[in-house]
Amino acid sequence: MAPGRLDDLEAAVDPEEICSELDRVRADFRDLLDTATVAELRQPSEGTKWTNEQLLFHMLFGYLLVRNLRLLVLAFARLPDGASRRFAALLNAGTRPFHVINYLGSLGGARALGYTGMERLMDRVISSLQASLRRQSTASLDLSMHFPVGWDPYFKDLMTLRDVYHYPTQHYEHHRRQLTLTSTRGG
Repeated sequence: MAPGRLDDLEAAVDPEEICSELDRVRADFRDLLDTATVAELRQPSEGTKWTNEQLLFHMLFGYLLVRNLRLLVLAFARLPDGASRRFAALLNAGTRPFHVINYLGSLGGARALGYTGMERLMDRVISSLQASLRRQSTASLDLSMHFPVGWDPYFKDLMTLRDVYHYPTQHYEHHRRQLTLTSTRGG
């Protein structure tokens, strides 16, 4: 396999499928915020140390992160394979501090932005990701780099740019199941 390329693309997600899932997430995120009460948003989530509002901010943050991750893939894919392998190993060595920073970063995000601010930011970041995705060639979407697998269960050792665009929705759906809002529990 050539550095920076992933040859086995049988399971590759189509860019328009990714854009559709982004549209679905945008509507779902807005619905979650619009239908939840402030009391529900401030209740603990299930299986995390965050409240529902903090977890929702963390879910939004996954999409914000992709704006930078896609640039890293485009840069590292053009370097020898060992460059991204070493970078991923360095990041993996910092997994413990990453998780602390990741946790602390979501504590005040929802309160700082407010619920309408979170909705607007999700709208903007999803529109930006969709526009960026639609501009990518198939060859660009197939570029890859190594990732720090200790950082997130949805990070794979080698991820294509296409995988990176799909990643935040996997992350979103995982955390959505941990929300304790009435709308996520079937009413």
